[in-house]
Amino acid sequence: MKISILFSFLILFIPALLPAQDNTFQLSSHILDISKGLPAVDVNIKLEKMNETGHWIFVDERKTDQNGRVKDFLEQKPDSVNAGIYQLTYQVKPYFEANQLESFYPFIVVVFEIKDNNHYHVPITLSPFGYSTYRGN
Repeated sequence: MKISILFSFLILFIPALLPAQDNTFQLSSHILDISKGLPAVDVNIKLEKMNETGHWIFVDERKTDQNGRVKDFLEQKPDSVNAGIYQLTYQVKPYFEANQLESFYPFIVVVFEIKDNNHYHVPITLSPFGYSTYRGN
């Protein structure tokens, strides 16, 4: 009886003591609405990759969190490489409509190339009538 209780205790609690394996991601993005000085929350961002024939292939789609961020595009795995030409499409029209603002851009497309295994961060500074992007870190 004591052995089975000890065994049950070990099965239940040892995994909690082991370090968790975190997934690492190679690509992230952030949207800052500079007209409000606040993160752009709940904006849909679609990630696509260009194939060998020049066509865009869907990779993933996420919404920005409460900090205007998507942190988990392109999981890095030891046996694969994410090199290639990608595009992020930011669906900003619904964001501006939800904030009762008229805007010039219904969506924004940013095309970039991943050439190595480093982390890539693609931020957007956004207003209803303009935007800017750059490679962040």
